[in-house]
Amino acid sequence: MRKLVYYVAVTLDGFIAAEDGTFDGFVFEGDHMAGINADYPDTLPTQLREPFGFSDTPNRNFDTVLMGRHTYQVPGGLASPYAHLRQFVVSSSLTDTPDDVEVISSDVAGRVRALKEEDGLDIWLCGGGKLAAELLPQIDKLLLKIHPVVFGRGIPLFDGKADITKFQRTDARLFESGVSFMTYERP
Repeated sequence: MRKLVYYVAVTLDGFIAAEDGTFDGFVFEGDHMAGINADYPDTLPTQLREPFGFSDTPNRNFDTVLMGRHTYQVPGGLASPYAHLRQFVVSSSLTDTPDDVEVISSDVAGRVRALKEEDGLDIWLCGGGKLAAELLPQIDKLLLKIHPVVFGRGIPLFDGKADITKFQRTDARLFESGVSFMTYERP
C-alpha cells in the first residue's frame, strides 16, 4: 500500500508560509539544497529538474502529488508545476486546469484512500496547512525541512482542528545551513 507523505518546508515556529502564502524567508542556499534534492528529486518542479541536473532522473519516492488550491495557485506558479508526477488539486471552486492536473472537489479523504490502494510510488502531500489538517488521519509519514527562521504568524503546518496524533522520528539530518531534515512515521 502506498503512503501519503506530507513533505514540506516549515519554520521553527511551525509555519509553512507567510500569511500571504509566500515563503521568501526560507533558506534557499546552502548544503541542504543539494543533499535533499539528491534524495528527493521528484519534488522539484518540472521546470527546475533540468537546471538542477535531474532531468533524466526517474522518480524515486513519489509518482503522485496532492496539493490544496492555494499551494497550486502560489503567486508566480505554473499551470502544471509537477508534470513529471500525477497531479491533483483539492478545490471546490477551481475549474480551469490543464489536462494533466485533476481537481478533487469532494470526498477528499475517500479519494486519498483510493489512491493509496493503487500500485505505485508514494503520494506527496505538498500543501497546504488546511488540507494537511483535514487529511491528518491519512498521513503516514512527515518529511519536514525545518528552516532556522521564525515567521511569527502565517499558515500553520496543520491549519485546523486535528486530533492528537503521535509520530515517531525515524531519521534526522542536520545541515551547515541550519536546516534540519526530519522524518517522522506513524508507529
